[in-house]
Amino acid sequence: MNKLENLAQYQIRINQLLANKLAQLPVNDTKLLEAMQYGLLIGGKRMRPYLAYITGEMLELDMNDIDGIAAALECIHAYSLLHDDLPAMDNDDLRRGKPTCHKAFNEATAILAGDSLQTLAFDILAHHNFSAGIENKRITLIKHLVNASGYQGMCGGQALDLSATNQSISLTQLEKLHSLKTGALLQACVLMAAECSNKITSDEKQKLNQYAKAIGLAYQVRDDIIDITSSDDELGKPAGSDITANKSTYPALLGLHGARKKTENLYQQALQALSSLPYNTQNLSDFASFIVHRTS
Repeated sequence: MNKLENLAQYQIRINQLLANKLAQLPVNDTKLLEAMQYGLLIGGKRMRPYLAYITGEMLELDMNDIDGIAAALECIHAYSLLHDDLPAMDNDDLRRGKPTCHKAFNEATAILAGDSLQTLAFDILAHHNFSAGIENKRITLIKHLVNASGYQGMCGGQALDLSATNQSISLTQLEKLHSLKTGALLQACVLMAAECSNKITSDEKQKLNQYAKAIGLAYQVRDDIIDITSSDDELGKPAGSDITANKSTYPALLGLHGARKKTENLYQQALQALSSLPYNTQNLSDFASFIVHRTS
C-alpha cells in the first residue's frame, strides 16, 4: 500500500475533533447519542478529511479552517454509511469488522443517528470558528456540501444504484451513478479546501476539480475490484456483496483486467491534472496512487 504522508497525524486530529463535537452535545437521549458515537467513531481511514487536509496543506492554508470542512465531510460520510447499511438499502450486517449500527442498536435508532450526523455536518459549517478571511465563504462552503451530499450528489447516486440493482446498465450509466454516489463527496473535499484560498485561480480550481473527478471514479472502480479480490477479514464485511446483491460493477461490465486498466487510466488523468499546478502536489499524487492500489 502506498504510504500517505502525515495520515496518522491527521487521523488523530480529526478523531479528536469529532469526539469533541459529540461530547459538546447535550444528552437529550442517551441511546441516540451512543449510536451517533458508534457510527462516527468506531474506525475508518478518514480518507475524506485527509484529502481536505492535504489540499489545504498544498495551498498553505490555516488548518483550523480545514478542521471545520474535514469534520463536516466525515459526518456526512458516516451518516451515509449508517443509512447504506440498512435493510432497505444494502442490508449489511458488518461494517469495519463490527456489527452495523442497526444491528448494534436497532433500525429506527440507526436512521435517527444518520439523520443527526447529517445535520451535525451543517451545524459544524454554520458555527465553525473560521479565520477572518474565510468567514465570507461560509455560505459557499455549505452550498458545496449540499450539492455533494444531496439529490445532485451522493443521495442521487444512491437512488440510481438502487434502481440499477438486478438491472443491466451501460458503462456511461454506471459512471454517472458512481460520480454522484462516491465521486461528488471526494470532489467536495478538494473544492471546499480550495475555496478557502485567496490566491488560487479559477483555472487552478478547474485542474483540481479534474483531479478530484478522476480519483472519485477511480475510488469506486477499485472498490468494485476489491469486492471480488479481497477476503472478508480484509474488507471488514462479507466479500462479494456486490455480486450477491446483483449490482452492476466495473468488473462485471469490463472484466477484471478491463476494470484494472480503467483505474490506471483514471490515475493517469489525475496526475495529468496536477502536472500544471504551481504547487507541491506530491501528497495529492500519493493519494491518487493509494486510491488505485489499496486492498481494502
